[in-house]
Amino acid sequence: MELHIFQGGSVIAWRYVDRVLEPHIGLFTGAVGLDYLLMDNNARYHSAYVVSEYLQIEDITQMDWAPYSADLNPIEHVWDALGLRISAH
Repeated sequence: MELHIFQGGSVIAWRYVDRVLEPHIGLFTGAVGLDYLLMDNNARYHSAYVVSEYLQIEDITQMDWAPYSADLNPIEHVWDALGLRISAH
């Protein structure tokens, strides 16, 4: 799948469904079947009602994520360490 760039606006739930899910999910499901788990992140539009409804209609299982916590994301510790090193110079 190619990177999708949203021109002229931010990503919102209906754009995500119309421009990412609908064009690609059918192709992906056709290639691998329904035995997969859709993994996204905690972006607001991923958990919007319209997205959940679309995935339910298409019988796609979406991976559950815990609420975002910087403490649970290892890369955040790396960014903190880099920030401290840069500010020390």
